[in-house]
Amino acid sequence: MTKSNENLSFGLGSAKLADDTATFSLPAGWTCPGARDCMARAGRGSGKVVRGRHSRFTCYAASMEWRASIRESRAKNERLLKGCDGTAGMVALLERSLEHKGIIEKCVRVRIHVSGDFFSAEYFRAWCLVARFHPLVTFYAYTKSLKIWVANREYVPVNFRLIASKGGNWDHLISEHGLRYAEVVFSRGQAEALGLRIEEAEDELAYGSDESFALLLHGQQEAGTESAKALSALKADGWHGYGKGHGVRAAA
Repeated sequence: MTKSNENLSFGLGSAKLADDTATFSLPAGWTCPGARDCMARAGRGSGKVVRGRHSRFTCYAASMEWRASIRESRAKNERLLKGCDGTAGMVALLERSLEHKGIIEKCVRVRIHVSGDFFSAEYFRAWCLVARFHPLVTFYAYTKSLKIWVANREYVPVNFRLIASKGGNWDHLISEHGLRYAEVVFSRGQAEALGLRIEEAEDELAYGSDESFALLLHGQQEAGTESAKALSALKADGWHGYGKGHGVRAAA
């Protein structure tokens, strides 16, 4: 069981997001039952990142977990949540932690899972209930846990914005259920061919639109891989990665 005096760790803003957005993370890969194309996880102790068997590119969030402080913070969040007594226990923990950090008073948005994903239906429903309790705050999340989402759609309130992260084990559910999605592309031309607008910087399409969209490849990629070559080409074309004011193409 979760100790009553422990709270979850949240962040405020990031290199990509404004300070009015709270962030929450779990260990990449280890809590991602739907991951495939981006599957990667850092060793619990070593921090060494290993790509999955079917991985096409390295998950950016996993690549950050070589840092012990990041790895330990995310692991603590996982431990506390999995130590709860079902959905009710998770809701109580989430609410207490949000109150302890003053998140609801400080922020207009909460991005769930900068790293990690919905690892169970009970956990998914917990976030749905928390969002329902705070209708003036926008909660949003990218997810490959589409099987869990679809089976629990009736619990999702209007202020909980979900984006299917294409490239997972249950992609067929995107078309079957008309889910809005985001797709990682290796070039701007690929996004154009798919008819998708590119999310350039600060998640504005994720939380502020109803359209599907593309995300440009970013983060550290293993040398010699297709993803590493694609990232080099993007950088040569002026791609700076996702950061405040740095998502747009450099001027010629």
